[in-house]
Amino acid sequence: MINIKSDASKVVELDQLPEILGAAKAGGKKVVQCHGVFDLLHIGHIRHFDEARRMGDVLVVTLTPDRYVNKGPDRPAFNEDLRAEAIAALDCIDYVAINKWPSAVESIKIIQPDFYVKGPDYKNAADDITGKIVDEESSVRSVGGEIAFTDEITFSSTNLINKYLPVHDQEITEYLAQITKNHSVDEILGYLQNAWSLKTLVIGETIVDEYQYCDTIGQSTKDPILAARYRSTETFVGGIVAVANHVANFSGDVGMMSFLGDHESQEEIVRSGVNPTIKQMFFNKTDSPTIVKRRFVERYLSQKLFEVYEINDDELDEAQNRQFCDWLQDAVPQYDVVIVLDYGHGLMTKEAIDVVCQNAKFLAVNTQSNSGNRGFNTISRYPRADYVCLAVHEIALEERNRQGDLESMILNVSRKLDCERVVVTRSKDGNLCYSKGEGFVSAPALAEKVVDRMGAGDSVISVTSLCAAQGAPMEIIGFIGNVVGAHAVATMAHRTSVEKVPLFQHIEALIK
Repeated sequence: MINIKSDASKVVELDQLPEILGAAKAGGKKVVQCHGVFDLLHIGHIRHFDEARRMGDVLVVTLTPDRYVNKGPDRPAFNEDLRAEAIAALDCIDYVAINKWPSAVESIKIIQPDFYVKGPDYKNAADDITGKIVDEESSVRSVGGEIAFTDEITFSSTNLINKYLPVHDQEITEYLAQITKNHSVDEILGYLQNAWSLKTLVIGETIVDEYQYCDTIGQSTKDPILAARYRSTETFVGGIVAVANHVANFSGDVGMMSFLGDHESQEEIVRSGVNPTIKQMFFNKTDSPTIVKRRFVERYLSQKLFEVYEINDDELDEAQNRQFCDWLQDAVPQYDVVIVLDYGHGLMTKEAIDVVCQNAKFLAVNTQSNSGNRGFNTISRYPRADYVCLAVHEIALEERNRQGDLESMILNVSRKLDCERVVVTRSKDGNLCYSKGEGFVSAPALAEKVVDRMGAGDSVISVTSLCAAQGAPMEIIGFIGNVVGAHAVATMAHRTSVEKVPLFQHIEALIK
C-alpha cells in the first residue's frame, strides 16, 4: 500500500546526502537511486518508485534541474521545487535532491548507490537519444553499484501534459494534433538521423557579428542623437560558418567554402569558432577585410540600436573568381547536398553561380536581403535550385510586390527556377511550404521566447535542406523548420548552434 503525505524535510541538498546516507550504509542497508525530470507525477512514476524501493532499504530520487530540461522552451510545466515537493509526498521515497548537472553521472558518484534504477523504456540503450544512459551505467559501476530496470506500466508525462494541460493556444494545439495524426515521431526523427550519411557542402560569406551592449542614457543635449553607455562586447562567428556549424550537428561529412580578408582577417576568431569536424576551404579576398557587422544593442531589452559594417562588397577580381570557380568545379560534384547562403557581399559571382547550378546533385539556396544589398540580391540570380528557403520580404523583393498574394509569388519562383520545393518563413506567422507534388502546407510559429531573430532563417535552411534532399514531406519540413526556428530565436545571435539532442527532445515533447 502506497501512502501519500507531505514531508518537506525529505528534500535535501545533493551535497548533504553522503553524510545522511553514511549511517545507513554503515549498517548494511542498500541505497537505491532513481533519476529523471518527473514533470507530471503519475501512476507510472509511483509504481516505478515503489518497485525501485523494494530493491533496497533507502530510496533517493534526484531531479533534473529546470535549466537542463530539454523538452522545448515551455517545459518543464512544473518547476524543480514543485516537482521535488510532489515526489517527497510519496511514502516510499526517503530523500529527494535537485541535481546540478545535465545527467545523473555526477550525482551517482556523490550518492554511490547500490542500485541505479531506470524504467523499462531505457533497457535498450540505443533507444536513448541523449546517450546518457550509457554514461550513467558506467558511473554506477565505477562506484561498485549496479544498474537495474523496473517492469511496471509506463506513461509519458509529455503525452499527459499535451493531452490534459496544453501549453499552446488552440491553433498550435490543433496543428500539433494534425502532425501527430499524419506522422509518427520515428518518421520525423528518421529524416534527421539519416542526414548523418549525407555529404554536405556549404558556400557563402563569412561574417563576424559583434554585439556592443550598452545602456541608453538619453538624447544628447547638443545634437539630435541617442547617447548610450558602453557595457560589454560579445563576438560571434556568423554567416556561412554559423550555417556550417548547424549542419555539422546533423551531417557527418561537411565542407565549407568561403573567404577571409587579406587584411584584418579575424582568422583566429573565425577558425576557433568552426566546428573542428568541418573541412574548411578559405581563400583571402584581395583588398578586403573579413566582413564584420558591428551591432549596438540596448542591454536590458536586447534591442538593436544601429549597426556598422566593415566590408568590401565588390565582386571577386578576375583571378580570384577563376580560382574560386575552379574550386567549385572540383568540389561541388563530390557532395550529396550543396547549400548556398548568398549574403550578397561579392562571393557568388555569375560564373560561380553557374558552376554550382550546373554541378550540384541537390542544391538548396537562400539569397539574403540585408542592409548592404537590399534589392540587388534576389533568388532569380540562380537559374536552378532544388530547394529554396526565403523570408517573406525576400520573395516580395524578387517579385517586386509588397502586397501580392504569397502563394502566387511562390509559384512564380518555383517556375523560374524549376524548383520542386519552396519554403517561405514568416516570422511570428510561421512558414508556408510548397512542393509541386503536395501543393501548399502552412505551419504556425512554435517559438515561445524570442531573444534575437538574427540568424533564425539561416538555421532553418541549414537543417531543412538535409530533410528536403531525402524527399521528406513538406508537412514534416515545415514542422522541423519551425522547431529549429524556435531554438534559434531563443538565444542571442550565434551563441549556440542548433544541436541534435535538444531538437529531438523538443520534437518528441511536441507530438509524443
